[in-house]
Amino acid sequence: MTLTWLEERIARAHECRGICISTIVLRMMIGFAFIPAGLKKLLGQPFTDPANTGVFHEFLHAFHATGRFYQFVGVLQLTAAVLLITQRHATLGAALAAPILVAIFVFCWSTGVVPTAIVVTLMSLGLLALILWDIQRWKALLGTTAPAPPTAHPVVNMRLWSRCGWLILLLYFVNTAITGQVYRPMGVEWSNPSFIVLLIIAVLPVVTFVLDSPPAKD
Repeated sequence: MTLTWLEERIARAHECRGICISTIVLRMMIGFAFIPAGLKKLLGQPFTDPANTGVFHEFLHAFHATGRFYQFVGVLQLTAAVLLITQRHATLGAALAAPILVAIFVFCWSTGVVPTAIVVTLMSLGLLALILWDIQRWKALLGTTAPAPPTAHPVVNMRLWSRCGWLILLLYFVNTAITGQVYRPMGVEWSNPSFIVLLIIAVLPVVTFVLDSPPAKD
């Protein structure tokens, strides 16, 4: 009964433009959070300063020293990020991100890095919401129900949002290739071109929202 009630509420939410756009943006935010971490691992760069000490940092030092495994996790993070940000296979992206995020969640709380652990907890809650959002797809995958029919009149233009996601990825990856650095802002840095690129990336969903706005009715 509880699951049926939840499914009904989620089905109604799928018909609400505002909630759909919020879900799209949430996918982008969680996916984008994986990009710097995934790129650093793929490029073999340490995730923390080698001079840092403590259980949290010592684990990351040892993790970096594993080499290929370190890069493999980076590939998984980047794959999940691309799937989430581009929207096309966001359900698969959420499934791939879930075990990664759970591992990070347990690691951060067990090593006592509270600020980071709080951020990861919020990300985990957001990812849980994304998984619940696709509950009908999960049930269909498990064979417990028939696939839900496509919406006759989609409330958002998913093709437009997908292009926005690809543009976000293109800008960040090109900036990384040009600068040779995986940029993570440490504050307001108006003199840093990478910071400007990040601002442009942040504005893109707003521009897409405007372009996807339904025409005004006479």
